[in-house]
Amino acid sequence: MSRENSVSDLRRDLKARHLMMIAIGGSIGTGVFLASGSAIQQAGPGGALIAYLAIGLMVYFLMSSLGELATYMPVSGSFSTYASRFVDPAFGFALGWNYWYNWAITIAVELSAGAIIMKYWFPDSPAILWSALFLVLMFALNALSVKGYGESEYWFSFIKVATVIIFIVVGILMIVGILGGQAIGAKNLTIGEAPFPGGLMGIISVFMIAGFSFQGTELVGVAAGESENPRENVPRAIRQVFWRILLFYGLAILVIGMILPYTHPNLAGGDVDQIAKSPFTLIFERAGLAFAASVMNAVILTSVLSAGNSGMYASTRMLWTLAKEGKAPKIFAKVTKNGVPIYSLLATAAIGMLAFLASLVGEGKIYIWLLNASGMTGFIAWLGIAISHYRFRRAYVMQGRNLADLPYRAKWFPFGPLFAFTLCLIVIVGQNYQAILGESIDWYGLLVSYIGIPVFLAFYLGYKWVKKTKLIPLGECELDK
Repeated sequence: MSRENSVSDLRRDLKARHLMMIAIGGSIGTGVFLASGSAIQQAGPGGALIAYLAIGLMVYFLMSSLGELATYMPVSGSFSTYASRFVDPAFGFALGWNYWYNWAITIAVELSAGAIIMKYWFPDSPAILWSALFLVLMFALNALSVKGYGESEYWFSFIKVATVIIFIVVGILMIVGILGGQAIGAKNLTIGEAPFPGGLMGIISVFMIAGFSFQGTELVGVAAGESENPRENVPRAIRQVFWRILLFYGLAILVIGMILPYTHPNLAGGDVDQIAKSPFTLIFERAGLAFAASVMNAVILTSVLSAGNSGMYASTRMLWTLAKEGKAPKIFAKVTKNGVPIYSLLATAAIGMLAFLASLVGEGKIYIWLLNASGMTGFIAWLGIAISHYRFRRAYVMQGRNLADLPYRAKWFPFGPLFAFTLCLIVIVGQNYQAILGESIDWYGLLVSYIGIPVFLAFYLGYKWVKKTKLIPLGECELDK
């Protein structure tokens, strides 16, 4: 049976424009709208730019690796399936379940964030009402069909992209003096200890912020299994990721760094309840644009809904794949006539709702631990992509296949996956280096920051112990589609 037929229960209804916006939208979120300010405050304009571009380069190599795998074998299980075939079934099992758990918990985060944002306009309204409304909306968009998800994500991403482009244009006009009065020029790039006030450690600390900002770009690999023409559409989406990241993050951070000094007191704000402190809001207001805070509030709301919508989609497809491969109960493999894995969707929505309700009980301590356990999953998934691609390419060559036959070939192999693996490992290890480098070791801080690693290892070692799996020799990797 061909790989095309084996996913026939799902509909290949995602068009090229959907896939393009899923790839771009996955890398534009509250990371650029809110967290970019605190990144500049910590590392200065030069340090923040270097950190974001370095992580952006890592993400490009990861997406190139994923692109080679996804065009050769377009499946909704994506890196979980690739890890099972090219590394070890236990590795694929752990990646899949961790990724599902991560996005299911993320839905709860976005429900809370959406309610906080709505309080800006309706301060006396109950937060739980907005969260329930957003959960129903996300569920409905995903329950209709994959096209419902693709179309909604297209427009969510369109709003985010348009906002960043307008911001960059307005910022450049302010820098040269056409808008907002006197020309600002480049003086803020060297004010005080800028451009690198935090030194090397400042740049490393921003690696973490940048890493979280780019979480979600791997969604294009999950969506490939439902793309109408993955061999053409996935490479096209992947190729543009690097240039879009360079444009949206590189230029945006340069503009913020030139207009606002890194010592600006409001740059420290990085939460959804501090829209007024968003560097985008500050700069739009300085340019004399009325209602800047209200407009940015609406844009950040679309980012939150987009993240929740994507989380619902990604976790549903991952659970469906795990069920198809016998790694989850069979009921989760059932789909509706519209090609929607409805039981996987219901389970995901239920976990998201329960996690949200946990955030309302007992100061949210259970929820905080759930959130901490999911914090590293995205980076672990990225590691999984790099390892799977490296082994896939080596197995492909060892088994006598012709590289020219690959629908899309990632450039700079093996440097690309090795570079991505190394930098991703640095980001994981450095999550909370302050806990170790202080006068005394902060054991609680270490546990909170790194609990995601033992959770992943529990899945991996547990499956390995039960199923007695081993690392698959390169000559035995299953390459046939």
